[in-house]
Amino acid sequence: MLQTWDELEDACLDCRRCGLCENRHHVVFGTGNPEAKVLFVGEGPGEHEDLEGEPFVGRAGKLLDKMLAAVDLDRHTNVYIANIVKCRPPKNRDPLPEEQEACISWLRNQFALMRPKILVCLGRIAAMKLIKAEFKITKEHGIFFEKPGVLMMATLHPAALLRNPAQKPAAFEDFLKLREKIDELHCDIAKGN
Repeated sequence: MLQTWDELEDACLDCRRCGLCENRHHVVFGTGNPEAKVLFVGEGPGEHEDLEGEPFVGRAGKLLDKMLAAVDLDRHTNVYIANIVKCRPPKNRDPLPEEQEACISWLRNQFALMRPKILVCLGRIAAMKLIKAEFKITKEHGIFFEKPGVLMMATLHPAALLRNPAQKPAAFEDFLKLREKIDELHCDIAKGN
């Protein structure tokens, strides 16, 4: 495990552990405050993210930013946003299990350095990898699961909400539950405490 954020990011940017590195424009390491106590994790970068080198910057990212702002969270100050895989899968397909396994140590190292109190999975793939393999996103979103030292919750992926806007109110409820949990834990998220 690398001991500093800069060492970790530098090593990750040179990663060639799986075939996803062959066609990438950028490694999408993550964005936000690495001292934040709330970590959001998606499945992997899409086209816009690959071109810009930052997670959730397309239409889904704009929706995510609005939902964050509605509960006093901001990608630049009091949360961190990362993905299971750091390079874009071709045609935005789901990352294959072997690609997830090749890349997950980067996320684990980010998690170890950050020590967040709350982890929010954005969508089914992240929830199945990080919470439990049989996770059912439509039934279990918004429910907190406790693992040693961290609370984990999944919500519907912002891209799925763009495809099915009728699910937006349910996802917004998840963000309200997140806000309540932050308040309950007395996390000073602005300062990362």
